[in-house]
Amino acid sequence: MPQLHHRVCHLCEAMCGLVIEHENGVIRSIRGDQKDPLSRGHLCPKAYGLKDVHEDPDRLRTPLRRVGDRWEPAGWDEALDEVAHRISTIQQRHGASSVALYQGNPTVHNYSGALFGQLFQKALGSRNRFSATSIDQLPHMLAALQMFGHQLLLPIPDIDRTDFFLIVGANPLVSNGSLMSAPDVRHRIEAIRARGGRVVVIDPRRTETAQLADLHLPVRPGTDALLLASLLHVLFAEGLARPGRLAPFTAGLPELQRAVAPFSPEEVAPHVGLDAPRLRSLARDIAAAPSAALYGRIGVSTQTFGGLASWMLYALSVVTGNLDRPGGSMFTSPAFDIVRFASKIGQRGHFDKGRSRVRKLPEFGGEYPVSTLAEEIETPGQGQIRGLVTMAGNPVLSSPNGRRLDRALASLDFMVSIDIYRNETTRHAHFILPTTFGVEHDHYDVIFHALAIRNTARYSLPLFSPHPQARHDWEIFLDLATRLQAARGPAHALAARAQRRALRALSPAGLVDLGLRLGPYGKSLQMSLATLKQAPHGVDLGPLRPLLPGRLETRDRKIDVAPRLFLNDLPRLQRLLTEAPAEGLTLIGRRELRSNNSWMHNSERLTRGPERCTLRMHPEDARRRGLQDGCRVQLTTRVGSIEATLELTDEMRPGVVSLPHGWGHDRPGAALRVASARPGVSLNDVTDDLALDPLSGVAAFNGLPVQIAAVP
Repeated sequence: MPQLHHRVCHLCEAMCGLVIEHENGVIRSIRGDQKDPLSRGHLCPKAYGLKDVHEDPDRLRTPLRRVGDRWEPAGWDEALDEVAHRISTIQQRHGASSVALYQGNPTVHNYSGALFGQLFQKALGSRNRFSATSIDQLPHMLAALQMFGHQLLLPIPDIDRTDFFLIVGANPLVSNGSLMSAPDVRHRIEAIRARGGRVVVIDPRRTETAQLADLHLPVRPGTDALLLASLLHVLFAEGLARPGRLAPFTAGLPELQRAVAPFSPEEVAPHVGLDAPRLRSLARDIAAAPSAALYGRIGVSTQTFGGLASWMLYALSVVTGNLDRPGGSMFTSPAFDIVRFASKIGQRGHFDKGRSRVRKLPEFGGEYPVSTLAEEIETPGQGQIRGLVTMAGNPVLSSPNGRRLDRALASLDFMVSIDIYRNETTRHAHFILPTTFGVEHDHYDVIFHALAIRNTARYSLPLFSPHPQARHDWEIFLDLATRLQAARGPAHALAARAQRRALRALSPAGLVDLGLRLGPYGKSLQMSLATLKQAPHGVDLGPLRPLLPGRLETRDRKIDVAPRLFLNDLPRLQRLLTEAPAEGLTLIGRRELRSNNSWMHNSERLTRGPERCTLRMHPEDARRRGLQDGCRVQLTTRVGSIEATLELTDEMRPGVVSLPHGWGHDRPGAALRVASARPGVSLNDVTDDLALDPLSGVAAFNGLPVQIAAVP
C-alpha cells in the first residue's frame, strides 16, 4: 500500500518541501508540500531528480579502483586503507600540501558532509584547499566579512514585504534564489507588483525574471560596479543618503561619499551602456521607496570587478537605510545559527593571510582560487601539488579553462574522488568512493536556513535504507581522517581512534541537535531535533526581523561601509572611465530551471526536449556577421574554441552572447549514458583561467571577449 514521506528537496538552495509517495521501495510520485511554511507547495521540475538519481543505474554504490583504463570494484576497508596509504606516502615525501583538496557545491547541500568534511580537512593538513566558492559567491562573502565582520553574515532580501525589488545580475525565477533561498519566486514577484511595488532587473539579457519586471535595464557585462557607484554618487550629491537608525553604528560614510564622487551618471553612462537620466531616476526611485530590497548574484560577483560590485550593492542598502529593516535586506535568525556557531570556534573568516605558490593569488577562508589549481599541479618545484582529493565536484566542467585542468589532473601521482558518479573529473581518479544520496540519509539545511527569506526549520528523516555496500559521506570522512592521523604514529593513532568513537557516538544528527539546543530558539521554543521530528512539514519561526547592531561581528560592533580593502581598488575602476568601451562580442553564462550545474544531466526527464546548450545572440549581431538562426558557429577565446548551435533572440543585449554552463559530456572515460547522448559543449573550455577579479581572486566568467564565426 502506498505511503507518504515528507522531506526537503536538497537539489538547489530553495529548500522546497516535498510529499513523496512510495511503495515497496519505489518512488511513485513527488509533489509540493502545501503545509511547508517556506515553499507553500511550490515545486520545480528538478524535484524528480531525486527519484532519477536514486534509481540511476550509472550511480556508483561501491568503491571503484582504476587499473590503467579499466575500473574494478574494491572493498571499503581495502579502498580506504590504500587511499590513506597513498596520500600519506606522497605527503611524507613532498610535504603535507603536496596533496590538495577540492570541494564542489553539493557539499553544502548535505549537512553531514559539510560538518565532517571539516574534520577530514584538518586531518589532511594541506594548505592547498580549493572549492566552488571562488567561481561563485566569494565576493559577496568578502564584502560581508569586511563590512559586518563575518563571511556568512549575508544580507537577505525581504522580498515578501518589500516595495521595491532591485535585481542585479541574477535570475531568481530560474535559480529559486541563490544566497537567497526563496522558493516560488514567480508568485512572490507578482505579489510585489500586486501590492503596488516595483521590480527592476539589471542584466545584459532579458531573463525570465526580467520578463516579469516593471523595468529591465540591459547593462554592458562587467560594468555593474560602475553602475552601482553612479547610484551612490547620486544619493550623496542630491542629499538622498539617509541611513536612518543605522547611522549611530555605521562608520565610513564620509569616506564612501568622497570615493564615489568621480562616478557621476554622466561619466559612467557611456561605459555601462545606459543613459544618465535613467541612472539618476533609478537612484531616486530607490531612495523614495518606502522599502527597497537590493539583490545581486553571479553576474555581480563573477566579473573583473566582482569585489567592488558586491560591496557597493550592500553599501546601497546601508546608505538608503534599507539594511536591517522589513522590506529591505535583513539578516536571518536560523534555528541552527551557523554564524554564531562558527564565531564561537573562531571561524569568522579571513582574507589574504597567504598567497598561492605560482601566481600569488590571495586565499579566502583558507582556500585559494580554483583558477590557479591547474598551474599548481603543472609547475614543478617545492610545494607542487602531486595528489588531489575531490569531494562532490566536477571542476573540469565548472572551472575556467577546463581543458587545461583536465590535462593537469591526468598528470597527478594520485587522485581520489568522493562522488556518486564517474564523470568528467572523477574519471581521472585512482579511486572513487561513492556516498549515499538524498533519500537514503537524513537532511537538515545548516547553510540555507541561514540564507532564507523567512525563518523556518525542517528536518527530514531517511526515506529508504542505503544499499548494503553504501556508506554515508560523514562515515567516509571520519574513516579517512582516522587512517591519515594513524599514519603519523602511535600517539596520533590512539587519539584518532578515540575521536572516531566519540564522533560516531554523537553522529551528525547529534551535532544538529546540539546546534538547535544552543540556538536562538533552544530555550524559548525548546527547539531540538526531537521537536523537528514531530513537525514533518517544518516549523515556521516567523519573518526576518531587525537584528542590528547586536548581530554585527566587527570589532567595534559597527558597519564598516567603506573598508580600506575596497577603497584601495577604486582607482582600477576609475581607470575604466578614461578608456573607450570595448567593441566586439562578450560572453555571459546562464542557468536553466531543469539544470543544476552538471550533475542533473544524467536524468532523462530533465534533459529531454529541444536542445538547450545553444549560443544565444541578438539578431542584429548575427546579421552583421552573416549568421543564420540554427547554424553551427565557432566561439573562440584566448584559451580555445568550441562549436555550438546558434539561437537568435532579441532577449540579448546587442554585443553580448550567452551559453549555459555545466555541459560538455563528451569526454572519454566518463560513465554517464544519458548525459553523453546529449553532451552539449562546456562553456569553461573557453573561459580564461587568467581572467579574474585581482582583488578577490574570483573567476571572471562574465564579460569575456569572444569571436564568433560560422562553422564551414
